[in-house]
Amino acid sequence: MNLEDIARKAQVSRSTVSRVINNEPYVSDRTRQRVMKVIEQERFQPNHAARTLVTRRNETIGIVIPTAENIFFTDNSYFPMLLAGLGETTRDMDYAMLLWLGQATDYDERFVRKVTTSRQNDGLIIASLPGDHPLFAHLPDIRVPIVMVDRPVRFDDIISYVTVDNIAGGEMAVNHLIRSGRRRIAHIAGQETISDGRDRLIGYRRALEKAGIPYDPDLVHQGAFTRRHGYTGMKHLLQFKPDAIFACGDTAAFGAVQAIHEAGLSVPDDIAIIGFDDIDVATQSNPTLTTIRQPVQQKGAVAARILINLIEGHLEGPQHVLLPTELIVRQSCGAA
Repeated sequence: MNLEDIARKAQVSRSTVSRVINNEPYVSDRTRQRVMKVIEQERFQPNHAARTLVTRRNETIGIVIPTAENIFFTDNSYFPMLLAGLGETTRDMDYAMLLWLGQATDYDERFVRKVTTSRQNDGLIIASLPGDHPLFAHLPDIRVPIVMVDRPVRFDDIISYVTVDNIAGGEMAVNHLIRSGRRRIAHIAGQETISDGRDRLIGYRRALEKAGIPYDPDLVHQGAFTRRHGYTGMKHLLQFKPDAIFACGDTAAFGAVQAIHEAGLSVPDDIAIIGFDDIDVATQSNPTLTTIRQPVQQKGAVAARILINLIEGHLEGPQHVLLPTELIVRQSCGAA
């Protein structure tokens, strides 16, 4: 079957069939339904090469994860959860995903060149890009639509992004520890070059200030969203005798728990812990992890939908979406 065959069976013009297939306007709902009924009955599959020539689109979006870590074989399920959300939307909207993973280091210029010059991407979704990564400098010059997962530390007025309210989430976590009677609350912070890390630190400081608890820089360890940094950060903080920890992410919280146990201390009796993300393994740790839940899969799904709508001209200009967070109380904070 070709377009002419579908048009003949639906009793419309070839151009009308083309507009229906490409989801273009100026076709009545009744006509669109009649054409789609014929397409479904005949199990018609448009010729992809021909559609690409007409629409100038490959119907493929690039997913850029500029990290050297092996994201599929760690206890951090954040990126797999994000990819699940991205995949759900791209399938629903008949697009494909092309995954770009960071190479030997986060600062590999070859990786940047491949991403920015590829003709396979109709648009790009970029996840967790540090502000000092060389790809940042190229963002204003990339000619395809871009949506970032997490707010960029630069160009946030011209680039679309989907994120969560990290400041409110950080404040919520520390407020819960304060209500539980904790006063020496330490923070294992994420990278300063990633807005999530900056904003969660702001939330931490804001909660202390509102409760009248002086900010102590000794109780803040600047690290990263990894188990290793959570472990080394906790080792460093133990000398200052905190009674609670707000970790920048669940994975860092797991590392902190390990360091506390190795020091012969108990969670939550000696030190309470709250993480951030609510990844899958938060319910499998010992003790189970109190955390701030962010809708990771929803972030991916919303980002993909925005990008495809930008590609197809259904949206214009930068889109900024802020999703809510939620406190999930489990055993590690010592309070029901």
